[in-house]
Amino acid sequence: MDINQLIAHNGACFYAIVFAWTFLEGETVVLFAGFAAAQGLVDPVLLFFAAWLGSFAGDQSYFWLGRNFGVRLLDRFPRWRDGVEAALGWLERYDTGFILSFRFIYGVRNFSSFAMGLSAVRWDRFLRLNFLAAALWATSFVAGGYFLGHAFRAMLGDVARSFSLAMLVVFVLIGGGMWLLHRASRRSRSVVSPVAHAVIPPAAAGD
Repeated sequence: MDINQLIAHNGACFYAIVFAWTFLEGETVVLFAGFAAAQGLVDPVLLFFAAWLGSFAGDQSYFWLGRNFGVRLLDRFPRWRDGVEAALGWLERYDTGFILSFRFIYGVRNFSSFAMGLSAVRWDRFLRLNFLAAALWATSFVAGGYFLGHAFRAMLGDVARSFSLAMLVVFVLIGGGMWLLHRASRRSRSVVSPVAHAVIPPAAAGD
């Protein structure tokens, strides 16, 4: 059984994997899944909902951790502090815009929901904006993978039907791009945040 048949015969498991992966962080797997949807192997609508709900649930959980255990976790893992302060700097400057877009900001995305749990952002406001932001993120990456899949088919014809070969090319391109972004992020770590040395505020009492 090749990868096409494996995905086609295990659709429910595939959506569960997408949900779990996006709960943690999953741009690459969503692009992969969108590519599979373009080949007719999975339902793009179900894929969208799996990515949307997984991303929403994950960042809501990280916000809860920050709100309830953030200070203690930072004391235990002080290496997180730079990322948290960078995220809080973006939040201080852009507020709602940052909450809607932090998933797209490489180098800050991993700490953002946790950092906002430490901030004075109300939990109900974050929940509403996070729900919308997760939908925007899922739409962008599912659509990106879907149209990439159709572009491969248009350019390569029958060769694109070899899903394994096509995805090898895709992952090489994505992996190379992520490596370059990681290097650029490390070089500019000191200016990741537009507000230098952001102070971590206490979470709002009663939120």
